[in-house]
Amino acid sequence: MLDFSTWIDLPLVWGLLIATAVLMYVLLDGFDLGVGILFPFAPSHDCRSRMMNSIAPFWDGNETWLVLGGGGLFAVFPVAYSIIMPALYMPVILMLLGLIFRGVAFEFRFKTKPEKRWIWDSSFHFGSLLAAVMQGIILGNFVQGIDVEGRSFAGGPLDWANGFSLLTGVAIVFGYALLGATWLVMKTEDLTQKWARLAAKYNLIFVAFFMGIISICMPFVDPRIYDLWFSFPNILYLAPIPLLAMACIVIIARDLQGGTAEYRPFLLSVALFLLAYIGFAVGMFPWIVPFELTIWDAAAAPTSQSLLLVGTVFFLPLILAYTAFCFYTFHGKSSHETMY
Repeated sequence: MLDFSTWIDLPLVWGLLIATAVLMYVLLDGFDLGVGILFPFAPSHDCRSRMMNSIAPFWDGNETWLVLGGGGLFAVFPVAYSIIMPALYMPVILMLLGLIFRGVAFEFRFKTKPEKRWIWDSSFHFGSLLAAVMQGIILGNFVQGIDVEGRSFAGGPLDWANGFSLLTGVAIVFGYALLGATWLVMKTEDLTQKWARLAAKYNLIFVAFFMGIISICMPFVDPRIYDLWFSFPNILYLAPIPLLAMACIVIIARDLQGGTAEYRPFLLSVALFLLAYIGFAVGMFPWIVPFELTIWDAAAAPTSQSLLLVGTVFFLPLILAYTAFCFYTFHGKSSHETMY
């Protein structure tokens, strides 16, 4: 039977693959959720059309990474899936509903009558906002850990609605809004770009604030996270993460104030998310159900992992190639004309 476990650490490989899929989803879907969050605040109808046209070629392909992450968790770490999903059913369902509403809005907004366009504008905005908040709540609950008894979820149906997870939910909204605003700085011009720069400035302030608050809170969630970050010599190895994050914030602020850089604010916003994700991953490793099960405790049989890995090794480069081709094909500025 197919079994690669004698050659490689399969749970570790799959843990890295799922973590990468989640990161790719956050980065790629983050900016188009951010555009949806900012959507009703745009100064004109033409600006809103430019905003939607700027993400129309990309939004549907981004959900592929969400499927890979969720499907990988179900297939490779079934014990973790059986614990995490009951704990987070409500925010996951609400997130999916938000994504459905915004997906439908893409289809109908460009084809509806002008007097009814507000329905789909609202669906696009509130769907994006709901999805972003729920993703932040899921993240907050994952960081705090889940009540487990034996190998089952032992908490209540509303345990997910706690103070820390609501804080991370709001933080993700501002983070995605920053990604969306800097994306628009890169993809639009004139009035839309000027407005996007201003929106990015305001959101950057909130992003810096929430990153500081969450960075202070996270080490106190569990003593093991505190020891990891503040023990010697770990503190020396990990210090570059917050220092680089602060440098990104300063450079983004200068670029937005200068009014000339178009690409760097978005790229540095992506780098800011990447640094935050690395810090989160370092603190959570090797837990797949914090702080109960590691990736090795929750892994499926080696033969199952090996078979799934063969398919992933084949399809993952295709997904990456399609994503790169999409960004290359639709590079440049977007217009307000109906193109979807």
